[in-house]
Amino acid sequence: MNPDKKTEEFYKNLKEKLNNDTLWPSEYLYKFIIPTDEVKVVQIEAVFKDTDAKIQTKSSSKGNYTSVSVLVKMKNPDAVIEKYLEVSTIEGIISL
Repeated sequence: MNPDKKTEEFYKNLKEKLNNDTLWPSEYLYKFIIPTDEVKVVQIEAVFKDTDAKIQTKSSSKGNYTSVSVLVKMKNPDAVIEKYLEVSTIEGIISL
C-alpha cells in the first residue's frame, strides 16, 4: 500500500471512530513529538492560533525531542483531521 493510500485510510478510520465515539463539538487532545526546535513549536502554535487551545510542551530526558500536547475544542471530526493535515507539513513531526 502506498503512503498516500495508507494516510487516506488512517484519516478515514479516524473520522469514523470520532463520529461514533464522541458528541460534537468536543475537546480533543492532539499529541505530537518533534525534534527539539523552538521554530517547530511556534509552527504548531500557529496552526492553532485562532482557537482557545491549551498548549503544553515537555522536553525528552536528553533534550533531543519535545512532546507537544494541544487540548482544543473542535466542532467536528473534519475539523480535527484538518488540523492534523496542517501540522503534517512541519518537518520531522510525529502525530500520536
